[in-house]
Amino acid sequence: MKRLLLASVTLLALSSLGAQAEERTLTISVYAFAQDDYKKLVYDPFEAKCGCKLVVETGNSVERLAKMQENKANPVVDMAVVSMADALQASRAGLIDKIDTSKLSNFNKLYDIAKDPNGDGMSVGYTFYATSIAYRPDKMKIDSWTDLLKPEYVGHIAWPNVTTNQGPPALYMLGLALGKNTPDLAAPIAAIGEHKGDIVTFYEKSSQLVQLMQQEEIWAAPIGRFSWAGFTKLDVPVAWAAPKEGQTGGMNVMVVTKGSKNQDLAMQFMDFWLSTEVQTALAMKLVDSPANKEVKLPDDVANNLTYGEDTAKSLKLIPSAVALDQRDGWVKEWNDKVGQ
Repeated sequence: MKRLLLASVTLLALSSLGAQAEERTLTISVYAFAQDDYKKLVYDPFEAKCGCKLVVETGNSVERLAKMQENKANPVVDMAVVSMADALQASRAGLIDKIDTSKLSNFNKLYDIAKDPNGDGMSVGYTFYATSIAYRPDKMKIDSWTDLLKPEYVGHIAWPNVTTNQGPPALYMLGLALGKNTPDLAAPIAAIGEHKGDIVTFYEKSSQLVQLMQQEEIWAAPIGRFSWAGFTKLDVPVAWAAPKEGQTGGMNVMVVTKGSKNQDLAMQFMDFWLSTEVQTALAMKLVDSPANKEVKLPDDVANNLTYGEDTAKSLKLIPSAVALDQRDGWVKEWNDKVGQ
């Protein structure tokens, strides 16, 4: 009897170990932003669907890319979400693999802008945002990006520092408006430098701007659409500008780590994230603007996001190669002409 009991316990233990060994684990590298919402709307539902375990690593882009580089020979991350430029940087460093889009059932539901953002087949966009100008329509009129530098307005604006996500895109659009569209952004940086003593602040975080506008210290600032919701709650009128030169913005993309042993699972997770259901849920919580064109949103939600085919087509994004190759030059030029 004791032998039978011992044999049963041993079999049970072996069975349990076998189940643990068979449990698949997917390690993803993501931004720290809105992780509670992602857990509820993306991570937990996927774990339930795949019967696997998700390990989520968060951090800023520099830290996360550095970790991928350090572990290039033996990857510890299977899939990551990064900016377009960071995806190109990872591709140049041999850190990511080409994406087999035939394994993504939701690929053809994406806006064209998100299908192959860098034109190299190494990434797929899952969310994008517009960058334009939040402004006081009772105080000023915005028809062009150059209007921000008019004598009657420039003393009431905030401008993003060149090292922020919004800095280069805003400068890019100002350069277009000035008729001097060169990759070095020399003309718009020089124009900002001429008015550095007038501009209220060169902001680092968009959260600073809501209070400044409420206190009427500023009337306008270039911002990303993801920051817009805070302005809609102010006690003063605020509008989203539609300058004649258009809007710029940014896109976040998904990549698969080269040499990952879980690429099939990573592709399943990417496909799940790109589904109409998941993209709708994230949009309704104002977490991400949807890259899936089948997502339908009520006006009160859509107005706080970058939404719709016309908007997607109109975005003038800085090419990733330009961003990577010119970034150090932008900072040097900015420090020379504007300083901080």
